Amino acid sequence: MDVILIAAITQDGFIAHHSNEVITWSKDLALFKTQTMGCPVIMGSNTYNSIENELKGREIIVFHRNKKPINILNRLSSDKCFIAGGGKTNACFSPYLTHMFLTPHPILFGTGIKLFEGKIKEKKLLLENTVTINTEGNIVQFQYKIIN
Repeated sequence: MDVILIAAITQDGFIAHHSNEVITWSKDLALFKTQTMGCPVIMGSNTYNSIENELKGREIIVFHRNKKPINILNRLSSDKCFIAGGGKTNACFSPYLTHMFLTPHPILFGTGIKLFEGKIKEKKLLLENTVTINTEGNIVQFQYKIIN
């Protein structure tokens, strides 16, 4: 199964200002909807609470840190699933990631929620594809395969 981390990210590595932020700065929400439609999407409760209205048509799994990621993944019958944060959830699922779809945005937060909160094992990435999201703002999604 493909386990794909998908995230809009600032140039300094943040996915949100704070844990209760309703994201308005991201320009890739339409692409997120298209890519995740019909697939399971795993996220933490804060992420779920900030975008729940945008999630129709998908199986949503709200991850709690006392659960084991492998147990959740083993229960899925899909060919792929998406991990959509926050930073702690991303870190918990990092050992199982096969791909990362990252959309860097031309903004700096300085502080906030990191893509990965806590330590993760180093991974090598192979760029497989790019998707242009916004030609005016030069916003592009980079699709990486994780090489273990």
